Amino acid sequence: MVSASSLPLAGKTALVTGATSGIGLVTARELARNGARVILVGRDPEKAARAQAVIQQAAGPEAHVHVKCFDLSLLRNVAALAEQMQQEFSQLDILVNNAGIMPGRFTLTEEGHELSWATNHLAPYALTNRLLPLLDAAEHARVVTVSSVAHWVGEIEPDREARNSPEKYSWLTAYADSKLANILFTKELSHRLDLTNITANCLHPGMVNTSLMRADTSQVMKALWWTARPLMVSAEKGAQTTLYLATAPEAARVSGQYFAGRKVARCSERASSSNEANRLWRISAEETGVE
Repeated sequence: MVSASSLPLAGKTALVTGATSGIGLVTARELARNGARVILVGRDPEKAARAQAVIQQAAGPEAHVHVKCFDLSLLRNVAALAEQMQQEFSQLDILVNNAGIMPGRFTLTEEGHELSWATNHLAPYALTNRLLPLLDAAEHARVVTVSSVAHWVGEIEPDREARNSPEKYSWLTAYADSKLANILFTKELSHRLDLTNITANCLHPGMVNTSLMRADTSQVMKALWWTARPLMVSAEKGAQTTLYLATAPEAARVSGQYFAGRKVARCSERASSSNEANRLWRISAEETGVE
């Protein structure tokens, strides 16, 4: 029998958003199985409770698995989650920004942000920045953000009114733009944390068969999704690059990179632009109120 103290992540604390299903659930389960204290974040209390039970069973009775139920499309909930974390924990070793949606019909949140932009980009930006004190308190912390190869067709719209216009909305561009933002955010975060003990990387998990789509996703998108399903990989395989970046010793020396298949991968020209990254940071700070 393996003792808790001999597990590679014993004594470390990890937070995983979107952890109630798919890649997030597998990621949280494996972190717990390797000894980490894991905080699961999800919107649905029932799904979160089921995920907690699954992870607890897989990781054993000694595992520490906590649940936080927040809809992270709302920035006030992001702030509340960060506040709870700072009240309850003294450090955070691993932050996995995994939560994401494939947008359906055009939707504005109560706070006035297009839903996929708010969920896929503004939430990771605000949560990571609000948790920096806990990350900085760790001996060596890692921020891992799940992006997508879809970023290749993304473009950052600097004008919020244009981004929030139903007439200009497209589910494909909304998703691709948010995934491009994940990479630009990671690169700028890494640059700003260059002299700290915190690394930041992002990844494409592959085309994974998960519950990414919303119920109101267009019929065209659903048809494309079902057509592509035979080519998709499982959540188990899709989580491997996330887990590599969160745990591998060699990944501790890398920051500001985009990965696929556990290797540094080529990203788009826009995703490589330091000017674009800096501009996005300014836009994000203005829209979230978090610098």
